[in-house]
Amino acid sequence: MMTYLQKFNHRNLKERLIKLFFSGTSITALVILISIFAFLFITGIQTFSEISIIDFIFGANWNPTAYAEPAWGILALVVGTLMITIGSLVIAIPLGIASAIYLAEIANPKVREILKPIIEMIASIPSVVLGLIGILFLSPLIAKIFGLSNGLNALTASIVVGIMVLPTIISISEDVLTSLPNEFREASLALGSTKWQTIRMTLLPAAMPGIMAAVMLGLGRAVGETMAVLMVAGNARAMPFSFFDPVRPMTANIAIEIKEVVKGSLHYNALFAIGLVLFIMTFIVNFLSDLIIERQARKYKW
Repeated sequence: MMTYLQKFNHRNLKERLIKLFFSGTSITALVILISIFAFLFITGIQTFSEISIIDFIFGANWNPTAYAEPAWGILALVVGTLMITIGSLVIAIPLGIASAIYLAEIANPKVREILKPIIEMIASIPSVVLGLIGILFLSPLIAKIFGLSNGLNALTASIVVGIMVLPTIISISEDVLTSLPNEFREASLALGSTKWQTIRMTLLPAAMPGIMAAVMLGLGRAVGETMAVLMVAGNARAMPFSFFDPVRPMTANIAIEIKEVVKGSLHYNALFAIGLVLFIMTFIVNFLSDLIIERQARKYKW
């Protein structure tokens, strides 16, 4: 039989191995992230030896295949990306939080057990399928409602991406609300608050760090979505001025053009420079969101 000392050493060895495994996993993820950034930076930075970085970022015209005078401005692509991202979040955030509140605080357990798996299954639908639905059904509907000649625009893309973002926001927000201690609800109700006042003034503020994390994950999905927006956004490189205009986001532009360029050419490097800009935008948003979440967590000690 193993002595107590042998059991203790065996347990310590297991704990060290587990700690080593998780440390290695974290370091591997960090190395992969740094490697991706380094690859984008090394490839994309070569663009600015031939193109001004100011012209690249703030130029409104992207036409690298023009014979007379190629244009390398990505401002219209950035605006298209921001329009679809913001539009999808405007749709997904209120619907997602409202659905999470219903599932966590209002629906009875049987309804919750049915609805939550259905909502989470939306995340498993391939983006190309949602893109087809957008082309065949949503796009003609948008064109008919608003009297447009073509429904492939930023609004249609925002709706499709908003649907794709919904499961992430709903699932995580519902888990956060469910995990709040019952003492929060009991104390609020004991002070005479109604059910809605308890949700609005007690539960939502306490759950805000988790809800913000859900929104940021949804934001990352919206910014990085490619196939669906490629199919329903219209793919116009012109500067959009409204959600009824066709747009070409940065992800779609890379997907469309990368297969047609010569490796090592200026056009090739410029596409990686677009990826670098997209990477930096996402990093800044995630960094700011982490600061907001940390501040909210300290405020409510959640």
